[in-house]
Amino acid sequence: MPKLLERWDVMPHGELVMVDEGILTVTGTIHMPLGNFPRRMTVVRLASGGTAIWSAIALDERQMRQIEAMGCPEWLIVPNAHHRFDAAIWKDRYPDICVMAPPGARDAAAEAATVDATYDRLDDPNVRFVVMPGTGEQEAALVVRRASGTTLVVNDLIGNLAHPDGVMQHVMGRLMGFGVSEPQIPRVVRHALVKDPEALAVQFRTWAALPDLQRIIVSHGDPIEKDAAGVLRDLAATLSS
Repeated sequence: MPKLLERWDVMPHGELVMVDEGILTVTGTIHMPLGNFPRRMTVVRLASGGTAIWSAIALDERQMRQIEAMGCPEWLIVPNAHHRFDAAIWKDRYPDICVMAPPGARDAAAEAATVDATYDRLDDPNVRFVVMPGTGEQEAALVVRRASGTTLVVNDLIGNLAHPDGVMQHVMGRLMGFGVSEPQIPRVVRHALVKDPEALAVQFRTWAALPDLQRIIVSHGDPIEKDAAGVLRDLAATLSS
């Protein structure tokens, strides 16, 4: 696991993209033993007027101002133990931000910043923090409802590295099973996090049944915007097989 950042070091990243009303997302890179690997931060506006920061990444000042213009960062969500790399520097930058992590990741997240909640305290009827069933409470997700439909923000449980940047990302994506050919549950993640496959499959099928499901934003790879429900049903089938 990479060492936690102690100062605002901006690593390579792309441009913030608004995928729906009050939902921004941006890709960055993180150094791994075999080279750089893509990672993603998502920012969601809350009913309070503030924002929830999912899997934080330090951005350049121009884009940080863009986030702040959408709403003061109110919640910093560490979705599992491996996504705390930038948490301490975000807490330093925004001392009043509250930190949320699933119960199984609390101790790891607390090494970066004091954890204020391990359950949904967003106080927003349209944004729900979910501790994922079947993961030993180690993994979280967000369900975000907007007028145009529902967006799921997931973390490591679904990989969709459809456009790897270079040979090494392609090799790492295939070795770890991060969905180079099609969305999948990464092999390394299934081994480490999935404790009850059927419970997770039930959650995927429940989400697939949402009549207004528009997209799935993953932490590693491209958002899934084509037949998101079908992708969830297919992944559930692999868990039940």
